[in-house]
Amino acid sequence: MAFCVCTGAMMMCSFGMAPSVLNVLPTGKTLCTPAGLPLATIMDNKPFVNITPFGMCTSMANPAVASATAAALGVLTPMPCTPVIPAPWAPGCTTLLLGGKPVLHQNCKLMCAYAGVIQINNPGQMTITGK
Repeated sequence: MAFCVCTGAMMMCSFGMAPSVLNVLPTGKTLCTPAGLPLATIMDNKPFVNITPFGMCTSMANPAVASATAAALGVLTPMPCTPVIPAPWAPGCTTLLLGGKPVLHQNCKLMCAYAGVIQINNPGQMTITGK
């Protein structure tokens, strides 16, 4: 059993240099208790709306990092993170749906187009669980 995720959850990208906070808009109208924060679904994956940047990016798949590294004669030069998210969180909670979408739990992963793997470090609440 994994804890379901709500707004304020802490995330980390494998190529990011800083943690980030998940922002869930209250469109699902379901709040987790006792904090009273909106519960997340696998579709809460929009860059700069739900997924905020992770500080600086170190992935050579990121064109800005590749360009800056080439300009520095091959010395890895991190550039500001710009998440590019092509797909929803996976796998999602198979036993709990919110608005017809699987609820996000702490073991879900999200892929960035620049090869980063985003994962939940802290789900933001410790009362609701799902598989």
